[in-house]
Parts: sequence; structure tokens; C-alpha cells
Amino acid sequence: MSTKSSEVIFGSRIRGARIHADGAREAARKAVREADRAEAEAWSIRMEGYGGPAQPSPTIAQCLNGGLGWLEVECNRCKTRASLPLDATRRPRHTPIWKLEAALKCRSCNKGRYAPPVHMIKLTEAREITPYPWVHPDEES
Repeated sequence: MSTKSSEVIFGSRIRGARIHADGAREAARKAVREADRAEAEAWSIRMEGYGGPAQPSPTIAQCLNGGLGWLEVECNRCKTRASLPLDATRRPRHTPIWKLEAALKCRSCNKGRYAPPVHMIKLTEAREITPYPWVHPDEES
């Protein structure tokens, strides 16, 4: 007499548990993505509406995971605005957004060793401020 193998007895239950775990894992990823986006949007609205406070802020990874990959900044002196891609910043992904502000400087009114600081406006999904077209000095426009 032979008995049923473990595969026959428990195989369907194991496959069902794997399917359930995969579905739960995907639901958890979606929930984390939604939570990251909500936190990034709340910080962005607070910065745009009230002008701060910048702390606490989401991390670069949370912004990218939530789909907000651009940071809009404005120069304190010349009021020039720029959109910066967060995925191109050379900082660890766990860095809070507010820590980037000290490193950001205005290029258009740079005077020798001094470049005026900028302040953060908001986070966006896509570039909202198009870069001005660069024209070579030898070319006539």
C-alpha cells in the first residue's frame, strides 16, 4: 500500500499561499507608493502655500517612489526659477529634501566665489519650467 505524497497533500495549499503572499506584497507596494506620494504632496503644498517650514520633509526616495521627480526652486536675489530633477542629484536616496537647500545656488547671478542661495517652491511630476535656450556667442539669433 502506498500513501499520498506530501506534494499531493500540501501542494495546492502551498501554491495558494504563494499566490496570496504575492497579492499582499503587491498591495503593500501600492500602499507604500500612495503614502509616499501623499506625504510628498503635503510637503509640496505646505512649501508653496505657506513658504515653509521645510522640516520635516520626505526623502528623495519617497518623492521618486511617489512620482514627484522634480524640485522647483527660486533664487532669493534675481527671482529666477528652475526645475531640478531629483533622480540626478548626487545625494543618497535617504536624504531629506530640506537638506538639499543649503547646497543649491543660483547660477545666473553667480559673482566669483559667492552665489546667492535659493529657496524651494514645490515638487512636481514633470518639468514645469523649461530651461532657457542656450545660444553660442558666435551664432546670431
